[in-house]
Amino acid sequence: MVGPNGSLQSFIDGGKLIFKENIIPYKSNKIIFVSSSILMFCFSLLNWLIIPIGPDSVILDIEYSVFFLLLLSSFNAYCLILAGWSSNSKYALLGALRAAAQLISYEVFFGFILVPIFMHVGSMNLVDIVLAQKNVWFCFTYLPGLIIFFIAGLAETNRTPFDLPEAEAEIVAGYNVEYSGIIFAFFFLAEYNNILINSSVITCFFLGGWNLLGFSSEIFFIVKTLVCVILFILIRAILPRFRYDQLMVLGWKKLLPFTTGIVVLWITLYFWIDNSIWYG
Repeated sequence: MVGPNGSLQSFIDGGKLIFKENIIPYKSNKIIFVSSSILMFCFSLLNWLIIPIGPDSVILDIEYSVFFLLLLSSFNAYCLILAGWSSNSKYALLGALRAAAQLISYEVFFGFILVPIFMHVGSMNLVDIVLAQKNVWFCFTYLPGLIIFFIAGLAETNRTPFDLPEAEAEIVAGYNVEYSGIIFAFFFLAEYNNILINSSVITCFFLGGWNLLGFSSEIFFIVKTLVCVILFILIRAILPRFRYDQLMVLGWKKLLPFTTGIVVLWITLYFWIDNSIWYG
């Protein structure tokens, strides 16, 4: 056992991957093979540019920051496909294709569920969205949106019960089966960074960001984000993995129609009922 109660095991595993040999398949496309994992990690880091930790603690405060966020998250699918194709392995290619199919399934309503929030705030800027929740958080007025967005976030980050891209018992570890060493670690660094990004985005959209009981502080934002991260980890410990056909049915036949109905209902309420009743 490494460290007190195994607390240092993650650091030891990370250090081991840094010094481990990087084996590149002989007939693979070597440039794309290496660069796809690095690009995936870099794209995940770029999301931090537009995350507002506080009212004055944002690196890139642009008008359409949500578009920027959704754009970068969609690049993950391209990186996975390139990783599977460049490996010159049928197992890796099959894993990459189904990983991309999973991401595309949830990209559709990952952004669509946020439309009522954009309509109420009148902006697609994350700072404006947080400021609009100074009195009432959107998790109270738009709870179905929070639940669906969280489920889509689990699928976007390949977390249990939607961790099918790494279903090692089914497809021999999927798209990254030929990877080793630090270029293998980049995929999982990107995945865990995306968990932090998704938790931060949930905090911005539904938990009031840095606002709490009329007070504002970056500490509130960090605490809320960590609570979401802990929830991601607890779900991994509690729930089993879906089968792939169950995942597709859940995404296309259940959650997408349900999301469409919720959005249409909330838009109708927005136009027909006084906004103050619903959003304070």
